[in-house]
Amino acid sequence: MSGRAPGTLPGPLVGTDWVAPRLGAPGLVVLDASIGEHRDAGERIPGARPFDIDGALSDHSGPLPHTMPGADHFTRELRALGVNDGDTVVVYDGAGLYSSARAWWMLRAMGLERVAVLDGGLPAWRAAGLPCEAGAPVAAARPGDFTARPRPGLIVGSDEVAAALTDPASAVLDARGRDRFAGAVAEPRPGLRPGHMPGALNLPFGELQRDGRMRPASQLRDAFAPLAGERRRLVFSCGSGVTACILALGAELAGYDDLAVYDGSWSEWGLPRADRPVVTGPQSGGPQA
Repeated sequence: MSGRAPGTLPGPLVGTDWVAPRLGAPGLVVLDASIGEHRDAGERIPGARPFDIDGALSDHSGPLPHTMPGADHFTRELRALGVNDGDTVVVYDGAGLYSSARAWWMLRAMGLERVAVLDGGLPAWRAAGLPCEAGAPVAAARPGDFTARPRPGLIVGSDEVAAALTDPASAVLDARGRDRFAGAVAEPRPGLRPGHMPGALNLPFGELQRDGRMRPASQLRDAFAPLAGERRRLVFSCGSGVTACILALGAELAGYDDLAVYDGSWSEWGLPRADRPVVTGPQSGGPQA
């Protein structure tokens, strides 16, 4: 399949109707960012290459899952995938729209601007009657020339989150489900405290979606506005830094542009450490003037 030149991306989210006629065109790279049970499903969009968040595209040198690798490592992996600095990249996953948002945010944080998420992912591709391929992914014909250029402030650590929790110009939004946020159920990762950060606000990532696709921008604005108020700096957290990126995608679609993702998320904050407070119950924070 050989499509027309990618041209300008319409935004951070694209549909199958944008990708399909461009599939195979020079300058368009499609990456499969599936994780978990969808990682080795054996079926993909034709020509898609694996953006392996469970594997090479996370930092495994520490105890936390799904943390951002360093710039040199990221550069090597993206070049091995055949990605060039000037390419247009579309990322998707087999769940619909889940880990692809994490790949989108990682690429953005490493300086790639021409990147978008496929709305609905592989299920939407199949539903549109578009072809898939099976078997092992085909390697890139030649290495790319991508060079990571990290953008400060897009990926943050616990110190930045602690500061944001007390900053009247910032809001920290947690993408976990409401029972986990409230501490009403045990965390799925052993050893983590139940509950949430004092002052954090809860916006479960699933509330930004309908049938595996992002809701319209007007509905996304309605979801963020009561929590953010006049605050424009939004910091997102979740269990391991994956679904926080769905909130980042939703916020950008809603018109916010000062955004950050807490890389360690609850896998770090929820550890039994005296310097990171945890509370239970419903959220108590809210918009501040």
